[in-house]
Amino acid sequence: MNCLSSIGLTEVVANCDHLANLRFSKTLPFAFTEHGAIQAANVLASPQAIQMGVYVVRSFIRLREMFVADTLLAARLSELEAQLAAMAQRQDDHEGRTAQQFQQIFDTLRSLMAPPPPQGRKRPIGFVVQDK
Repeated sequence: MNCLSSIGLTEVVANCDHLANLRFSKTLPFAFTEHGAIQAANVLASPQAIQMGVYVVRSFIRLREMFVADTLLAARLSELEAQLAAMAQRQDDHEGRTAQQFQQIFDTLRSLMAPPPPQGRKRPIGFVVQDK
């Protein structure tokens, strides 16, 4: 048997409505591990106790497998977050370069749209007859 921590007690009370009165207890409760369940079944030595002990041990094994799966999922999620951060950094660098390139294009287009500077007197188009 293990003594629950205060955090464990808070979780148990939050998850199990029938244990709401435990919230006001001054002492921390004890909880069975899978080994405690086997010991209790061996002490009682009845077929039903042994069957329930096996059931509890299988439940603990399944719970442990689920915890490992959650741990692997959390590790994979952290790995994906790191990859996303690296991609975002590369994209920010790329966006900065792209913004500079677009700014150069806009500046060039504005300079092409501006009217040309006035030149001196223009020569008229066509034939010009000069007076003699």
